Amino acid sequence: MTTEQLTAQIQKKKSFLCIGLDVDLNKIPEHLLETEDPIFAFNKEIIDATQHLCVAYKPNTAFYEAYGLKGWKALEKTIHYLNEKHPEIFTIADAKRGDIGNTSTMYAKAFFEDLAFDSVTVAPYMGKDSVEPFLAFENKHTIMLALTSNAGAFDFQTKQVEGKELYKHVLETSKTWKNSENLMYVVGATKAEYFSEIRKIIPDSFLLVPGVGAQGGNLQEVCKYGMTAQVGLLINSSRGIIYASKEKDFAHAAAKKAKELQGQMEVILNNK
Repeated sequence: MTTEQLTAQIQKKKSFLCIGLDVDLNKIPEHLLETEDPIFAFNKEIIDATQHLCVAYKPNTAFYEAYGLKGWKALEKTIHYLNEKHPEIFTIADAKRGDIGNTSTMYAKAFFEDLAFDSVTVAPYMGKDSVEPFLAFENKHTIMLALTSNAGAFDFQTKQVEGKELYKHVLETSKTWKNSENLMYVVGATKAEYFSEIRKIIPDSFLLVPGVGAQGGNLQEVCKYGMTAQVGLLINSSRGIIYASKEKDFAHAAAKKAKELQGQMEVILNNK
């Protein structure tokens, strides 16, 4: 999927919502545990109920790997269902991979070719030879961690290095890598005050923004400082949507929560 196609979906749906499919069997409705594949059954109902309200889905692969082969199979079924039924929706493998050379290439092939995701998240700590193998795939996107929403982000990301915060060095350096036009970036919503500085370095790139909702990020603040002429934002909500209810109406409850966020986004877009 191209960024132009993603932008077109944002304008069509009046939404830049990304829904995180982080499935914990301890949190899903009990009646689903009796099905052959509880993880996929949960995802399918969430997708069917919310696909008209969002432009992206983001399964965090740890929530599937934790259940072994069955979990990986559920992830495979989920992405195939999305690609078959809703090919216009942007898909993100939240895997946070970060290795070098042939290993990165194999990770990229796993997510881009075998599973056919549109994008994958990566960690930049090992530098360009850990990220460039992902960037080599045409019409695929690599979403690099830039400034995250967790408390530990201050351990390294905001430390001064040669008079400048480390995350700024990371952003600036990444722009020099081969096929860097295929880069997107993760910036946590709880760091809204940093968006203006980030946009000075990457004025047009798409940002994946977790932390709105359960983690306390403010949608209006993120949009005020982070939105571009082409929107340039994917606002992720996971727990706040998919676990809105643990009863049989869970999908309806999830859609209601998604609609609340989408409605706020529509207002922002109309006033843009």
